[in-house]
Amino acid sequence: MNVRTLCLGVLTAGEASGYAIKKEIEEGLFSHFIDASFGSIYPALTQLAGEGLVTVRAEEQSGKPDKKVYAITPKGQGTLAQAVSVLPGRDKYKSQFLFQMLLQEYLTPPVMLAAVEKQLADLEADHARIRACECAEHPHAGARFVADYGQAVLTAAIAVLNEKKSELLRALRPQAAE
Repeated sequence: MNVRTLCLGVLTAGEASGYAIKKEIEEGLFSHFIDASFGSIYPALTQLAGEGLVTVRAEEQSGKPDKKVYAITPKGQGTLAQAVSVLPGRDKYKSQFLFQMLLQEYLTPPVMLAAVEKQLADLEADHARIRACECAEHPHAGARFVADYGQAVLTAAIAVLNEKKSELLRALRPQAAE
């Protein structure tokens, strides 16, 4: 997936400014996919508009420059349908935490425990965010699918980390008694 396809996907929910698209990519329903900066969103929107895949209109703002508001066109919907109909590449998972755990022989047990607890807190926060997200009960089947998948992955990861945390705590107890 690329930023152009991501922008088209966001615009299926309705008209949006570049700022609103960025916010949706960072915090909204589209936050689970790829990251995109303003430096990639605005050029993508300009290209999409040039190809007739989105329309752009100026919206007046009080005391500010006009805001550009984008909307997907029928041609853009067709392009989006083609783009998402291709089998996706394999997901790439990058994790500083897992790198740290791979090299845990260089960590002291308290540092390792702190890293596990931080990762656990981060995952639990993500899990709570998905549970609280309107997409969990969203009438849109795709949003429900993504929420269910995310909950399942996070539930499994949290269970593993709780198990590893318990193992670490058991290993630390004899050291504390000495």
